Amino acid sequence: MATLYTQQDKNVRKTWFLMTVFLIVVIGIGWAFSFIYQSPGILYFAIFFSIVMNIFSYWYSDKIVLKMSGARSVKKEDNRELWNVVENLSITAGLPMPRLFIIEDRAPNAFATGRNKEHAVVAVTTGLVSMMDRNELEGVIAHELSHIGNRDILISTIIVVLVGFVTLLSDFFLRMSIYGHVGGRGGDGRARLFMTIAGLALAILAPIIAILIQLAISRKREFLADASGALLTRYPEGLASALEKIGSYGSPMKKANNATAHLFISNPFGARGARKGIKKLFMTHPPMEERVKALRHK
Repeated sequence: MATLYTQQDKNVRKTWFLMTVFLIVVIGIGWAFSFIYQSPGILYFAIFFSIVMNIFSYWYSDKIVLKMSGARSVKKEDNRELWNVVENLSITAGLPMPRLFIIEDRAPNAFATGRNKEHAVVAVTTGLVSMMDRNELEGVIAHELSHIGNRDILISTIIVVLVGFVTLLSDFFLRMSIYGHVGGRGGDGRARLFMTIAGLALAILAPIIAILIQLAISRKREFLADASGALLTRYPEGLASALEKIGSYGSPMKKANNATAHLFISNPFGARGARKGIKKLFMTHPPMEERVKALRHK
């Protein structure tokens, strides 16, 4: 069974792989369009942009996520019970105490973010704190600490920034192809037309691939964090009961966002919103029933 430490190296490799893929994709798109428009400046910009965005996403993606979620920092005197739960479980897990944030929202939910365990953050909603009993709250916090211990918080946080910027960049190049000058005469014109088609394909496929990576990573990480969190508390029923309560809450969070949805312990769009029509194909979380069943070994 997965433990708090078994996937650490694997998740670190995934992070570097994702950042490398982002680098290659952006440079590839930049090269294609620099060839089409015979402008080396586009390629230089793509190289500069990809490097800067990798650095930016590593250092600042957690701050962006917290800002997008409307989270505020919490001190011990603000909520002693919540603070003590996080502190005690952090000691048990052998992790530094993460910074604690609260989101003013009735929907029960939580997430962990940060670039490493020394700079980790756990954020919970006011709805989660008021709805859960002590065992259930411990189960949720253990789940989030497992994300920190498994070192998957960085890759999940970076995805927020990289997916967003790949989509924006692809849209920019797509518009550039549609409204820019394409063509020419003879073989050169045919070559440019071919590269335009290739560039358009890259621009269209890049955000789709990025979203698929986001979905695949987030689904797997939730099952692992559930198992690791249950091992940490040694009381799987606490997390199972918490997931049932969270899953039964139908209303979305006030600041639900597709870019950050995969970070939360449950889909922030609520049980009803996550299962409507085509949204089923793009669920960022495995079905709650499957997660509860796995915890109870049924």
